[in-house]
Amino acid sequence: MITQDKAKYSEELSHSISYLESLGYSKIKADIDGYETPKSYLKKGSKIEVTPDIVAEKEGRKHIFDLSLKSQKPRLLKSKWLFLNTLSQIKSYRFRIITTRGHYKFTNETINDINLNTVKLIKI
Repeated sequence: MITQDKAKYSEELSHSISYLESLGYSKIKADIDGYETPKSYLKKGSKIEVTPDIVAEKEGRKHIFDLSLKSQKPRLLKSKWLFLNTLSQIKSYRFRIITTRGHYKFTNETINDINLNTVKLIKI
């Protein structure tokens, strides 16, 4: 989810965090009040900051989660996903995309547009 949509979809983000807790994830960091904020990455040459929505650990391995919800700026979302996917491959993390009912079609189209078919999709 991009920064402009954070206030609009805060309920979905908190629901996703509780879902991940029920699956056994620990050391959860999220870009929401009440949780520690994950590390942000600054795009070189601009003021664009990329922050994963949720970062958690399970069985000693770090997982990066990003919420996929309909957005007015899908191009920004695509570049964020490509960056997070590349980062997770370099650092041996796991990258997952979380989506909710009503956003499946948007998510699948966006994933297909950028050929990110190797990323696992979590449907809540």
